[in-house]
Amino acid sequence: MPKVIRLTALLLMVLGLAGCGSSQEWGWYVVDPSLKRGRINISFLLSGIPWTILLTLCCVAISNILGFLISLMGLSKSKILRGIYRVYVEVFRSIPPLVSIFWVYYGLPILIDIDLAPFPAGMIALSLYGSAFMAEIFRGGVQSIAKGQFEASDSLGLSYLDTMRYVIFPQALRRSLPAIGNQLVITLKMTSLVSVIGVSEVLRRGNELAVTEYRPLEIYTFVAIEYLVLVLIVSSAVRHFERKLGADERLGGGAQEQGI
Repeated sequence: MPKVIRLTALLLMVLGLAGCGSSQEWGWYVVDPSLKRGRINISFLLSGIPWTILLTLCCVAISNILGFLISLMGLSKSKILRGIYRVYVEVFRSIPPLVSIFWVYYGLPILIDIDLAPFPAGMIALSLYGSAFMAEIFRGGVQSIAKGQFEASDSLGLSYLDTMRYVIFPQALRRSLPAIGNQLVITLKMTSLVSVIGVSEVLRRGNELAVTEYRPLEIYTFVAIEYLVLVLIVSSAVRHFERKLGADERLGGGAQEQGI
């Protein structure tokens, strides 16, 4: 966290010096915390962060669960299930997320005759898009496990379900964690797309303020810093979790070597 604060302060200082040395008339007063107007604007821009975080968490949770279930079809011995898996993944990976958002928000209510608010519409679209990538991540993680692990589990009399639950999936999750963390960062940044349908997240707040203040450069710079800080925090948390899993794995290996 201190690194994030120092990096943000450095970025602000660089932008300030660039403004002082340029002939361009800068208007940093719109986000100047020493001014009442600046504090009001900053508060307005920051009010979009809870919606961004909430949307990210919802999309990550849904896409992980759905992606895991879809990946099981890709790991199945049935050609039909593998075919369904392939069609699902290729369709949702190929459609741009912005197009998916528009289709869900404007098209889905026509098909199922219900009204969708902007937030659930954006959540559904981004979750479907993300689940296709998560399904591939989970499938790749499982298939990266050596066949000897399956054979050893079978020799111990473990059922297929117990083998996947206690032997394969824990190892696959550890190997897939970097890709999962990367997908989390991508989802966080993609939440900015739902601003086009009216969700009051970070970018939407910036759009609304830019229209009233007529200072788009300064306002969108502040918005960019908001995303930078959020992504750095998420990335730091993912790396910390990776180190913990790596430490646990090394500790487990050392304990086995000592016969503990």
